[in-house]
Amino acid sequence: MKPIYLDHAASTPVHPEVAKVMYNMLLEQFGNASSVHTFGRSAKKIINSARDTIAGFLGCTPDEWVFTSGGTESDNLALFGAASASAHKGKHIITTAVEHHAVLHTCEALEKQGFSVTYLPVNTEGRVSAADVEAALREDTVLISVMFANNEVGTVEPIQEIGRLAAERGILFHVDAVQVLGLLPVTLHELPVDYMSFTAHKINGPQGIGGLYVRRGAPLQPRQHGGLQERGRRAGTESLAGAAGFAKAVELAVTGLEQRREKAVTLRTVLLQELDRRIGRESYVINGDKQHFLPGILNLSFPGVSTDVMLMNLDMEGIAAASGSACTSGSLEISHVLQAMKLPDELLNSAIRFSTGLGNTNEEMEYVAQKVETILKRLRK
Repeated sequence: MKPIYLDHAASTPVHPEVAKVMYNMLLEQFGNASSVHTFGRSAKKIINSARDTIAGFLGCTPDEWVFTSGGTESDNLALFGAASASAHKGKHIITTAVEHHAVLHTCEALEKQGFSVTYLPVNTEGRVSAADVEAALREDTVLISVMFANNEVGTVEPIQEIGRLAAERGILFHVDAVQVLGLLPVTLHELPVDYMSFTAHKINGPQGIGGLYVRRGAPLQPRQHGGLQERGRRAGTESLAGAAGFAKAVELAVTGLEQRREKAVTLRTVLLQELDRRIGRESYVINGDKQHFLPGILNLSFPGVSTDVMLMNLDMEGIAAASGSACTSGSLEISHVLQAMKLPDELLNSAIRFSTGLGNTNEEMEYVAQKVETILKRLRK
């Protein structure tokens, strides 16, 4: 069997329709969207069309969409931009201990600038309590940042409840939604959020381009300077092919949401059923919320077999999985997410993330379960 890719939470293969749009763009368009001649106006039309398409499918207005280089920049721009613009009102920020490092490291940087940050705990399934958020609110709280769904265990957070708390008190609310498009519905004007971060390469779009929703009227100080692109919120020459590819990926993700979600549920079910049949339910533990979860992310611990050994053996069998966030999995550090969930050491040290997506099949899930059985038999002798 050909190699099996089960690390879609880190990055996804580009959809053929996205690749076609980008290929044509790379061959035919090379003008700078800031130029006033024919080539520049043509480039500007492409950027505007991509912006209109994304805004239409995500339920916001085009002027509320800012193109960025990806999810990390979107998170950085939202947190730095909102905090800096609101510093005259207060310098307290609330987030959770399970956020992506693009948020956590930004919060640490803001602390060095004089901001105070509360890192809220989560339960053993990785979910933060809206009541804990409310209890952490202070007179000087200006920003809350909570991810939509966790990239390591798939737990979906109570965004609606937290957003309502923030709105009632006039506190800005940022959500990292990098993992959810194509698996959960997103209609921005119906959500109580001020900023929401996205990236193309998690939804079968190109790497190197993302976006930030900025609710009309929400303050945002730019982080990059040198031009008036993106209505002065993010300087830099726009990526024509990237924007066009991103727009096509959003279109495919939103219009195909039900089919994508159904397929993800089926793949998850097949893998778990096969594991139950081959190694027994007592041989592994599911990490994450059993009710509120993204079906495309399945984090499993195999007690008695360390994460690095299991990953190496899976790789030798042609199966690509991960230990957690793509930004840290190369170092095989113990996941800060699982640590925040206060899992016992035997689960912390044996966790594997399987994440499915475009191209995966039921037959592959059966093969993965078979190889896990073989590996465990060999290593647990």
